[in-house]
Amino acid sequence: MASSAGSVPPEQPLFRAVASSTRQIYQLLKCISFTTKVQVQITHDGLRFTADHSHVMQGVAFLDKALFTSYTLNMDEGAHDLPEFQMNLAALLEALQIFGATDVAARAAKAEAEAYRSNLRNYRPDAFNHQSLGMPGTCCIMYEEGGAPLSIILEETGVKTQCSMVTYAAESTYDIPFDREDLSFKIIMESRWLLDALSELAPMAPARVNITASPNAPYLSLSSGGGLGSASVDFATGRDLLEVLSVHERWVQGYKFDFVKSASEAMRISNKVSFRGDGQGVLSLQFMVEIEGGSVSFLDFRFVPYVTQEEEDIESENDDDQ
Repeated sequence: MASSAGSVPPEQPLFRAVASSTRQIYQLLKCISFTTKVQVQITHDGLRFTADHSHVMQGVAFLDKALFTSYTLNMDEGAHDLPEFQMNLAALLEALQIFGATDVAARAAKAEAEAYRSNLRNYRPDAFNHQSLGMPGTCCIMYEEGGAPLSIILEETGVKTQCSMVTYAAESTYDIPFDREDLSFKIIMESRWLLDALSELAPMAPARVNITASPNAPYLSLSSGGGLGSASVDFATGRDLLEVLSVHERWVQGYKFDFVKSASEAMRISNKVSFRGDGQGVLSLQFMVEIEGGSVSFLDFRFVPYVTQEEEDIESENDDDQ
């Protein structure tokens, strides 16, 4: 038997975080699952997951270190080359789901797709989940070194299960530019009002949604038209529904409806949304999600607008001049 006196201590992984529950992590990441791959950046303050669709729609989920019981990044605070890589988000969500991250809302969504549904099936807690059984468990997320797989390790009642997912080299991505110094409007409201508005427009099967912000009533309007007709939702009594209302001048832009609808999950789990538009027409939806224990997390979505006829005419004139 070899002596341990001269043994070399094992190297510490580049990153390691432990959570007592993965429910909140699953919920936040589910909100940006409109793409298969995501860019992941590990910082000293938390994990940043970025999903991008052709540079016209972007969703960012930031998992604050407060979500974890322990969080260690073995790099200097001032380091600029922070770990960054791409990975398959669907695989990560599946792993978290297998490890007991599915909550009541996720089970209800699954039941919606089934032919047979009942209130008992949709909303009754699972009698065999960890919380009901009182089974202690921890979930560890670990990244050994650059280029290594991202590992999720579940340990409960002495049994350890590990899932390792392939990581890919990070691509040179950029955030959709949003000029906070050139805000055309800013509205803060309860997220459910925005979700209700989209639900009213969805039956028309629209391809496009037009968003209008105005300093006068109606302060905010969402309108669309499709093969089944047209519809609009106006927030005329803005002072009752809108917590913050700041509109410099009338602002109108159009966006692909399915892109905006992709943020529906964030609307469902969040409490408030900061609804902003800049002078270039970029739309920003920033959702505040209250986490158990009193902390909050944020989800940030950005959308590039359709090119208007006026902008097309200007571009054509510039091409002609050249």
